[in-house]
Amino acid sequence: MDAAHGSSVVTSIANFVFPNDFHVHWSMMIVLYPYITGLVDGAFIIAALYYLFDVKSLKPVARFSLLFALAFLFCATLPLLLHLGRPERNLNMLLTPSPSSAMAGFGYIYAVSMGVLIFIVLFVYRPDLVELRATSKGRLQMLYRVMTFDSVDLSEDAMALDRKIIRFLVGIGIPIAVVLHGYVGFIFGGVKANPTWSTPLMPVIFLFSACVSGISAVILAYIVIRKIKGRSIDHGCIKTCVNTLILFFILAFTFEMLEVFSHSYLKSGYHHMVEGLLNGPLANSFWLWQVKICSVIPLLTLGVMGLIKINKSLYNFLAAVVSAILLLQVLIMRWNVVIGGQLMSKSARGYTQFHPEWFDKEGILAVMAVMALPFIILFVMGKIFPFWHKESQTNVKET
Repeated sequence: MDAAHGSSVVTSIANFVFPNDFHVHWSMMIVLYPYITGLVDGAFIIAALYYLFDVKSLKPVARFSLLFALAFLFCATLPLLLHLGRPERNLNMLLTPSPSSAMAGFGYIYAVSMGVLIFIVLFVYRPDLVELRATSKGRLQMLYRVMTFDSVDLSEDAMALDRKIIRFLVGIGIPIAVVLHGYVGFIFGGVKANPTWSTPLMPVIFLFSACVSGISAVILAYIVIRKIKGRSIDHGCIKTCVNTLILFFILAFTFEMLEVFSHSYLKSGYHHMVEGLLNGPLANSFWLWQVKICSVIPLLTLGVMGLIKINKSLYNFLAAVVSAILLLQVLIMRWNVVIGGQLMSKSARGYTQFHPEWFDKEGILAVMAVMALPFIILFVMGKIFPFWHKESQTNVKET
């Protein structure tokens, strides 16, 4: 990641700060990068629960979660490329890799995960693609021949073989997805010079929070799209997604707090600086927004949803609201880790502040544009690959 940049505006400096610590060099795009890869991992987990572990209740959202993961995976490297001063040089990392560089491995991890996910989607949608191939001509028909592996066999034996291939690909896709996002936490955890990052818990925290954000995104997108289209919402599917979300959120929140408490208990040489950071520049974004508003409130709401029997419509509404809050929680968590970790000077005596700009190359508008692109890709893919199973497309009144 390129250190050259200047999207930070320093408004105040506390105590003594070294001149090279005035600016935040890993800014908004580096916050967005782990956020997008996290959405991929969480969405893939929902698909894996159906295609590998045969959780039948997730069938209505299984295919959609695959397309959702693929759309965001297409854009996963975009924040990094926009952050680089010379993005075309990223190819050097692949052509002349360094075995001792953790960053050099990302290109290969990303390529493998992309290939596996594309093959899963093609095998899942092969019956639909065969139908499209039969009604197409010319170059479009040639494209469908490639996408269907030049096979129009939809017999029971052929479909059984497809299901075995899908299970195998999803099986190897799970550890690949874990490495894809655990690697991001490893990069930050390996920065020994930064006491807020250098912890063995960092990859675990990033991984569990990724699952939270991805599952939340699938729940929210499913409910919103079905409502807009005027279609029924499968309550059993939502309930299973929420139960899965509860598990990963409890684990993520526990490890986040465990990291903070371990700093407090160990009281290492930099403890006073970490404590001053959390109670100073990050007091609002961490304790107020990340912990109290976006963690405690969803935790209590999910507890009520699990313990008390409530109306299905209200349950689905609360599921959408909680999912939206948890998406914000994970984004704030990424902000506090990436941006917050750089607000502490290497002098161990001072802090700076960071305020994003609107029109910078890594500013707020650029972030909004990058986040909008996967949804545009998802919309285009929806024209070719139907989101829902045929048996789920009947417009039945929601109960």
